[in-house]
Amino acid sequence: MMEMRSEGPLKTRREGAILEVTLDAPKANAISLKTSRVMGLVFRDFRDDDSLRVCIVRAAGEKFFCPGWDLKAAAEGDAVDGDYGVGGFGGLQELPNLNKPVIMAVQGICCGGGLELALSGDIIMASSKATFALPEIRSGTVADAASIKLPKRIPYHVAMDLLLTGRWFDAEEALRWGLIKEICAPEELMDKTWALARLLESGPPLVYAAIKEVVREAENMRFQDALNRVTKRQMPTVDRLYSSEDQLEGARAFSEKRDPVWKGR
Repeated sequence: MMEMRSEGPLKTRREGAILEVTLDAPKANAISLKTSRVMGLVFRDFRDDDSLRVCIVRAAGEKFFCPGWDLKAAAEGDAVDGDYGVGGFGGLQELPNLNKPVIMAVQGICCGGGLELALSGDIIMASSKATFALPEIRSGTVADAASIKLPKRIPYHVAMDLLLTGRWFDAEEALRWGLIKEICAPEELMDKTWALARLLESGPPLVYAAIKEVVREAENMRFQDALNRVTKRQMPTVDRLYSSEDQLEGARAFSEKRDPVWKGR
């Protein structure tokens, strides 16, 4: 069953345990303070709804994924240090305890805060026509989230080149540096993204939650400290997984040579 809703600049479509969120803020899908707050509420509700397992984030139209900050709204009074809402800019990059997979489907222009939004997902699928940049340098400001994330995701010297020059790069280069999972023909982008989402939907949600928490918490920890927290069940998602029906089901399914049936409990 498919369920569709519209919440201001966002449109949501639900199919099974998958939520598709479409940023639809004409003309360019730029993000104002108001739009960011709405996005935060939608992503918070996704996080807190146990019946949802995977989120796809896309944008309306073919020309823009998102150019980032809404300069028109800024000219009308939006402060750059204003209230972005529960998840920070774009609703995702500061949303705590989001332990479900998020797939970004990027088409067209993805730059500035729009690229930072894409980097907030777990997997990025891109159209062959997608283009990327961090042009903040040209407007005398800093790409703050990207300056933190990018050198951890791709080689340092490549990240610094992109941050210091603000130059544009295409999907082929993004793939080469490992920023995106796959380049798709524009007409195939959403079909392939949904196929990936359905694959993840069929997987073990408690394991996904543990993976996301371990990856997030271990980012700034020594290896042994992080491993000790996992093995001693000191992370909530790991503790829940090791006490779950799903872990027993996984072992039984393996021994019985059948596909597991995940219940998320």
